[in-house]
Amino acid sequence: ARKPKRRWRLYPFKEEKALPILYVHRHSAYLMGRDRKIADIPLDHPSCSKQHAVLQYRLVPFQKEGGGEGKRICPYLIDLDSANGTFVNNVKLEPRRYHELLERDVIRFGYSTREYVVLHEHSQDDSSDD
Repeated sequence: ARKPKRRWRLYPFKEEKALPILYVHRHSAYLMGRDRKIADIPLDHPSCSKQHAVLQYRLVPFQKEGGGEGKRICPYLIDLDSANGTFVNNVKLEPRRYHELLERDVIRFGYSTREYVVLHEHSQDDSSDD
């Protein structure tokens, strides 16, 4: 696990209401779950597990433009074999497997209607570019 250079954020929404932003760039990993004693990001919905998922940063190789290989720190999400699953863009994650998170991904835990949009400090609203 590595601490990211890019300042990633989770923007939570409950139905259409925006909730306080979660800044998730200060540590290399964040535990999400119902157990408030140990969870970095508490999930209060009863369908969420006590230790539901982990957001973790990993140093991974990538292909540079024009050839060559570089390394960058990217956010990954792991479902900790939760009872009701973790979803990214409405697709259920396979438990105990790293899933790379991309800018604008939408995360949901269990049957909670709360959604978390993944953005970083340089994210821009380019919805008009469709």
